[in-house]
Amino acid sequence: MIIGIVVALPEELGTLTSKNFEKGHCVFISDKALVAYSGAGPANAQAAAELLVSRGASRLISWGCAAALDSSLRPGDLTLADSLIDTDNVRMDIASDWHSHTRNILSVHGVVHTGCLAESRHIVSSGKDKKQLHAKTGAIVLDMESVAVAKIARQHSLPFLAIRAIVDPVNMSLPRAVHRSLNDQGDVVLSKLLIFLALHPIELPGLIKLGLHFNAAKNKLKLVAQQLDIINSFGQSSIITQSLHE
Repeated sequence: MIIGIVVALPEELGTLTSKNFEKGHCVFISDKALVAYSGAGPANAQAAAELLVSRGASRLISWGCAAALDSSLRPGDLTLADSLIDTDNVRMDIASDWHSHTRNILSVHGVVHTGCLAESRHIVSSGKDKKQLHAKTGAIVLDMESVAVAKIARQHSLPFLAIRAIVDPVNMSLPRAVHRSLNDQGDVVLSKLLIFLALHPIELPGLIKLGLHFNAAKNKLKLVAQQLDIINSFGQSSIITQSLHE
């Protein structure tokens, strides 16, 4: 079975492969693993998931970093969502033998946090907003792509996982420099970032801290990537019982 993996950012892509390719495209990183570099946001993630299905993916994974909504989560912690909630407050449960198998595999290498993953259509930068989302949804983690990928998986009756490592804890507000350096596609533009830092050097410590958190998340994803063959081998000799429903 071919596993299709959606990643939004080039740094997340680097946790899976050293291959370089353009946004909106996908490549095989092994005989049974196909990775799509989507770019940020749900629309890009949906298009990438559809591309993976068209190329033969029979399972989908949303892969990368995320923000914590639960105060117990720390940078580098691994999450494996067991449910999702979209921006319209529609909840989807992930109940599958593949999910259970993956959790068991990854638990051997450290704590795996399960719970609800919430969708956002934009970066949620303030700790206050993250706490409000947690109170409203009960979700423990937040990203912009996983729900979109899950919906494509459901449309095609495919198994789905959201594997996400925490970058910013719930009490951390992102530096203003992050927002000021984004382009319309949600990518950080280095020149804009450097200009903003030159004008606002007080932002530098916050960016350094965020960078350290990001490295912790990427290191955890690299460890998980070493288990992808085992994760994907599950059920290849038998029928997988999988349910993804509202």
